[in-house]
Amino acid sequence: MGAQWKAKHKEVAANAKGKIFGKLAKEIMVAARGGADPNSNSRLRLVVEQAKKASMPKDTLDRAIKKGAGLLDGPLHMETLVYEGFAPHRVPVIVECLSDNINRTKSSMNVLFRKGQLGAPGSVSWDFDHVGMVEATPDSADADAEVAAIEAGAQDLEPADEGATLFITEPTDLDAVCKALPAQGFTVTSAIIGYRPKNPLTLAGDAEREEVEAFLEAIDTDDDVQNVYVGLA
Repeated sequence: MGAQWKAKHKEVAANAKGKIFGKLAKEIMVAARGGADPNSNSRLRLVVEQAKKASMPKDTLDRAIKKGAGLLDGPLHMETLVYEGFAPHRVPVIVECLSDNINRTKSSMNVLFRKGQLGAPGSVSWDFDHVGMVEATPDSADADAEVAAIEAGAQDLEPADEGATLFITEPTDLDAVCKALPAQGFTVTSAIIGYRPKNPLTLAGDAEREEVEAFLEAIDTDDDVQNVYVGLA
């Protein structure tokens, strides 16, 4: 299923755009803590580029930057929370949240994990690598992903959706790889530091997979959830 789980056909849902903008706005606000200028804040620059590609309105983007940098409504109170556990059939899951209310988020995760099992910190993260993940699409049929990975300094690569390639990097190399890929004939569509499963599981049948998909989709729809990573092949 790839390093980061994505809901099937999420882009066609009526409220999908709003949810995407909401998650991006949170990412922008947190990144802007390191400075409101994308040119000197690489984390902010990457998220701003994603927001522009998602067609986020400029006023929404600008407000998120100013709010995160403390230029509106005072300092931002937003915490990064990571939850670990298992989906049905013992499939390992890591959930990243951004929240302004820890108790609310904790309560939501307790409810959402009832059909699985919420674990303690470290209960499944040992079975994931913490890496940079850059998704990029080739600009032409001549673009060679393997050559691009070597030249850009990526550690590994794997196929992604709709002809894209997922380039795996060291977390500290994420920005450098993003900057190098265009010269190798690839357009970067997203870039995050997240979790990649070391030993993804293969489920026996469609019914089991559908049960896991339903569990993951329920988690992904929670407003505080930013990213969901799953150890499933």
